[in-house]
Amino acid sequence: MNLLDVLLDENNRDPICMSDDEGRILCFEQVAVIPYRGRIYCVLKPLDKVEGIKDDEAIVFYVDMRGEEPALKVVERESTALTIFEKYYDLLEAEAANRGQK
Repeated sequence: MNLLDVLLDENNRDPICMSDDEGRILCFEQVAVIPYRGRIYCVLKPLDKVEGIKDDEAIVFYVDMRGEEPALKVVERESTALTIFEKYYDLLEAEAANRGQK
């Protein structure tokens, strides 16, 4: 299955697994997919212990479309990661407001 198909499938609850630079397989829970300024970003929470990441933290990735297959790359610019987290929190607030109106 294509990475984009996995990310965009609302019914997919399977972890997203990928290898790091050292060849270790790391698995993540998909928290959110956020399109922003022509890119697709995703917020993923590590299911495995990742050095430097606390158990309650998540990582922002973007979908790199430059290769033959789409790939996830860590967002290294802190301001971009913070913007994506803000968009995620906005989505949570909107969802909570929608539930309150029903």
